[in-house]
Amino acid sequence: IGSNEDILPVCTAAAWNQSYGNRSSPACQILVADCKPLGDAPDYGSFHTSLEGEIGVKSLPFLKSERDSGLFWDSAPRLLEEDKMRHFVIVSMVITATLLTFRLVASAQQGAPGQTADAKPPRPGLEVPLVTPGPGWKACPHCENEAYKADGRKKANVDTRAFNLHDIAGIWSGNPNDLEVNGLPMNMTAVPSFTPYGRKLFEADQSDSPQWNSKDPENTCDPMGWPRWLTFNYGFEFVVLPDRVLQFFEWGHTWRDIWTDGRKLPPNPPIQRYLGYAVGRWEGDTFVVESNGYDDRSWLAQAPAQRTGTGRPGGYPHSDEMRIEERYKRINYGLLQVMLTVTDPKVYMTPWTTTGTITLIPNTEMAENFCVPSDSIHFNSENTIPTLPKQ
Repeated sequence: IGSNEDILPVCTAAAWNQSYGNRSSPACQILVADCKPLGDAPDYGSFHTSLEGEIGVKSLPFLKSERDSGLFWDSAPRLLEEDKMRHFVIVSMVITATLLTFRLVASAQQGAPGQTADAKPPRPGLEVPLVTPGPGWKACPHCENEAYKADGRKKANVDTRAFNLHDIAGIWSGNPNDLEVNGLPMNMTAVPSFTPYGRKLFEADQSDSPQWNSKDPENTCDPMGWPRWLTFNYGFEFVVLPDRVLQFFEWGHTWRDIWTDGRKLPPNPPIQRYLGYAVGRWEGDTFVVESNGYDDRSWLAQAPAQRTGTGRPGGYPHSDEMRIEERYKRINYGLLQVMLTVTDPKVYMTPWTTTGTITLIPNTEMAENFCVPSDSIHFNSENTIPTLPKQ
């Protein structure tokens, strides 16, 4: 569950679902957090909770060295001691999956029959049991692996089914090329030049350490803000009401109001909001959303270390004068075309536009996935910070 073709499929559905909702639980936080193909040891300290690059759960290396595996084994007894009833099954599955992973890696390195050393292992499929809360309940979009998502789309006839061009309702996640990717990543090839003020903000947001993104507001579970809740998410749901469109997000288990009752954006919002103020209207077959009034403490996206110029990761800032336009067009029953344009002349010299296509994930329902401050702080304190090189 949740793996991609560059790592071993080691996380069972049961382990994923039982750890789901606890962002800092090592059970599947570590197992499916994929960064690069198995290989060289990572050049940064340990497992952590950053969302590097905002390209889905693709941020943490998994046990690529003896040092990393030692960190994992050291943490397992602590998990059992702190909450035996809650974590016993999870840790047992993790240990079993980890042993299986090492055996598979060793087999690949030695040249298993019919397999070359650099062959990519298959993704998990329908043979993996799909775990739901109980009879009559459905899995969340992020709880299904690619095979289940593709099977659900096939059964729903998403490519040929009749649809209403003015109805964008449904649960949306992934894209046609990767049903498991989390969110619509910002277009990093189109990052605008900074204004002098924007450059100061960007430099101030750079991490204190090259090993992790120490200044990311997400480290302490601050709200992700907009559009980061769109560019990184575990799926979202549009619900169309007579006077508004609700946009629910599994990550943070929150929602956004897009008012369609004819009101205009407030010219001078009295209070800045993480999700801003949003109004929507139809232009032909395109649902257009305009928004303003954003709290400037959030980031647009993380900035990988190679993009900051200092070798330290950071984030792309914005001001409270930022305005955003989103354009959603349902091109068939199962595909939603998206264009996102960020305009913030106080920080960026030109608008920043991102486009993409998001896929409908039928027969699923939103789950609960909170970033719990106490869990996040404890995880970073116990696992991330102690492994950083001493200054």
